[in-house]
Amino acid sequence: MKITRRHVLALLAGSAAAIGVPSIWLPRMKTYSGPPSDHFDGLHFVDPDGSSPKSIAQVLRWQLGTARQRAAWPAWVPSPFTDTPPPTVTGEKVRLSFVGHASWLIQTSGLNILVDPVWSMRASPFRFAGPKRHNDPGIAFDTLPRIDVVLVSHGHYDHLDVATLSKLAAKFSPRVITPLGNDVTMRAADVAIKAEGFDWKDRVALAGGVAVTLVPTRHWSARGLFDRNKALWASFVLETPAGKLYIVCDSGYGDGKHFRSVAQAYGRLRLAILPIGAYEPRWFMRDQHMNPSDAVKALADCGAQAALAHHHGTFQLTDEAIDAPVIALGEALDEAKIPREKFAVLKPGQVVEI
Repeated sequence: MKITRRHVLALLAGSAAAIGVPSIWLPRMKTYSGPPSDHFDGLHFVDPDGSSPKSIAQVLRWQLGTARQRAAWPAWVPSPFTDTPPPTVTGEKVRLSFVGHASWLIQTSGLNILVDPVWSMRASPFRFAGPKRHNDPGIAFDTLPRIDVVLVSHGHYDHLDVATLSKLAAKFSPRVITPLGNDVTMRAADVAIKAEGFDWKDRVALAGGVAVTLVPTRHWSARGLFDRNKALWASFVLETPAGKLYIVCDSGYGDGKHFRSVAQAYGRLRLAILPIGAYEPRWFMRDQHMNPSDAVKALADCGAQAALAHHHGTFQLTDEAIDAPVIALGEALDEAKIPREKFAVLKPGQVVEI
């Protein structure tokens, strides 16, 4: 196939969220500068137990290959649910509202915490192209309660949405806790975003006895053509009065080491939030996104009492059908002889309380 400028533009727009491929017309990104460590060489971050991101040649092979089988999603799949959260949740209860994709509102101890908030219509560096929402956020932005803290896991466009962060900064001025380097990205885009960068294993006290620790995860990060792995990526362990929540926004499975390490380091987990979507084709996505079978193994490895699924059904980032992750999760749970209710799937706007 002859690759034209039109092909390249379509590739960049369609792949930006899932794999961090940006527009060649975007400016060079400001990046993190700090002392070397076992996972930072002074310029790039690396997961010693992970793998390198795919090359541009591999991206082209996936996107433009003649053997590609990309399922068609319905143009719009509205959720039958919508949530209007209370101003706060106190006591020993935790209220989790699924906004969609990897976005959650977690309320506990008088704190309102957003995870990877994306209210934009597209998860893309472009306003006119790239993965587009197939349903509305489960909470209308104007009905959000006061937001105290935002957790942003990494820099891919379906997780770090500058437009949403700017709106949150203007309305609530929350703390934004994120892995090293993503704070640089946020402040470069909007100085009003109160971003704080932290390393793996840093524990950040919030309020009311709630704290969050950034933990290694099998992924990578990029927003521009020249910034691959120049910002860190992480999962979160959130300490709440109801127990510890393990929030995995994006991760491959590998050999499961990251999940077993969390179980060993942080003890009993009350709940895990695990991704189940954006996984096909496996030759390309295996190292960065779990499929439902991997997610079931991750649940067993981390030892959480229960799990909630996310990262599916809102943005079409990869090739599987819109309902494939939910169907495959049920089959994987049955095969592992795990009750389906132990690993629940919500629609945007649905709520779980623990």
